[in-house]
Amino acid sequence: MTQQMIPLGGELAKDGHRLTQRVYYEDTDFSGVVYHARYLHFLERGRTDFLRCLGVEQSEMTVEGEKAAFVVRRMEIDFLTSARMDDILTILTRTDTVTGARMTLRQTIFIDQKRLMEATVTIALINTAGRPRRLPTDLQKKMLDI
Repeated sequence: MTQQMIPLGGELAKDGHRLTQRVYYEDTDFSGVVYHARYLHFLERGRTDFLRCLGVEQSEMTVEGEKAAFVVRRMEIDFLTSARMDDILTILTRTDTVTGARMTLRQTIFIDQKRLMEATVTIALINTAGRPRRLPTDLQKKMLDI
């Protein structure tokens, strides 16, 4: 049997970044349904690997010589239906807007073509003192090109 190899960090596609994840026992509640807070983990992995595929190493990120980091500023989530243990999820992450120190991403989690949840996430770039920093121009361009 030939199996398609999917990159560990997902892949960039025409419609955004796609990451595949399996639902494990630890992701579920006593009934075998994914616990609502675990979706935040899946979304975080999608955003992290999206940036990684764009060439951003978050652990080494600097802006104008200062260490910088991304933080979630706002998140709006719509839970549409549930996933269960052993389901194979696709986390789709795509750029909505990029302005100054912020970017807004749209994320959707699917099983096959069935939407499980949708999220709009606003991310800010800050320095170690917690002050906003402008997103580097090259990163803005890469994000808007996806």
